Amino acid sequence: MARGVRANLCSYKKITIAVCLFNLFIALLILRSLYSARVNRNSFSERKKYTEEQIERIKEAIRIRDEAKPTELVKAVKKLKKERILQLKRKVNLSPAVKQKLTDEILERLSSLKEGSNATDEIEAVELWRSEKLNDLKIESEGKNSSKEAKILKQAIESKSNWLNLMEEIGLWLPPNITNPEHDDKPPNEPEEEEIIAGPPLRPECHAEVHTDYGGAAVRWGLTHHKESAADCCQACIDQSMNAKPGEMRCNIWVYCPSEFGCFSPDIYEHKHQECWLKMAEKPQVNFKEKYSEAYRDSHPTAPVVVPWMSGVISSS
Repeated sequence: MARGVRANLCSYKKITIAVCLFNLFIALLILRSLYSARVNRNSFSERKKYTEEQIERIKEAIRIRDEAKPTELVKAVKKLKKERILQLKRKVNLSPAVKQKLTDEILERLSSLKEGSNATDEIEAVELWRSEKLNDLKIESEGKNSSKEAKILKQAIESKSNWLNLMEEIGLWLPPNITNPEHDDKPPNEPEEEEIIAGPPLRPECHAEVHTDYGGAAVRWGLTHHKESAADCCQACIDQSMNAKPGEMRCNIWVYCPSEFGCFSPDIYEHKHQECWLKMAEKPQVNFKEKYSEAYRDSHPTAPVVVPWMSGVISSS
C-alpha cells in the first residue's frame, strides 16, 4: 500500500515538471519571435536608403501637390467670409412696420408704370423712388425733431450694401439689366457664308430669299398647306400659276416656314414647321427682312430677333 502511494506521488511530480518545462519552452519561443521581429525591423529601416534621384522625385511630387492646391479659391472664400461678416455688422435693423411701409410705397410706384413696361423701367422707377426718399430723409434728419428711426432708415437706403439687404428682407427682387454685346470676329473683307437650305435645290426662277417675309393676297393658306421643303413650296406656286383658271388669282409669291420650332407672325394663329403660303401681288413688297426692328420687338414681345420665314417671287415663264 505504501509503495502505491509513493508511485503516485512520483508520477504527479513528473507531470508537474513536464508541464513547467513545456511552458518555459513556449515562453522562450515567444521571446525569440519578438526579438527577431524587432531586429528585422531595425535592419529593414537601416537598409531603407533613398538615392538622390528618388529624393528629387519626392520633392517634385510635394511641389506639384502644393501647386495643385486651390490657393486662389481659398483666398476668395476667405475674402467673401470677411465681407459677409462686415455686412452683418453693418446690417440695419428696421421694425416690421417700417418695412411694410417701404414695401407699400415701392409697390405703389411700380403700379404707376405704364402697361407693357419692362425690367429696365421697373429698375429706374425704384431707383428714382430711392433717390427721392433719401432726399426727404436727409432733410428730416437735419431738422431739430429728427427721429432715430429716420436716421436708421437713411442709413439703410443710402448704403448700397444695406439697400441690397433691405430689398432682400422686404422681398423685392428686380432682374439685373444685362447687356450682351454682339462680337463680330469676321474679317472685314470676308464674304458672307451662304446659308444652307434643307431639301432639294431650288429652281432659279424661285428667287429664294432667306429670313424674308413677303406680303400679298393669300392664294392658298399655309395653315392647311404644308410642304416637305422650300423647293416643293416654290414648285407648288409655279404649278398653281400654270394651272389657274381664267379669273382666278395666280401665285407669284411663295412663303415657307423652315424652322422646326415654327415661325412668328403677328396674327392670332400658330404657324408651324413646313407651312407653305401661296400669295399674289401685282407689286410684291417685303413685310420683314433679316431682323425684326427693336421697336417692333418692344411692341411684339414674342417676336424673335431674326425673321424665321423664307420666301421668293417667282419670275414669269
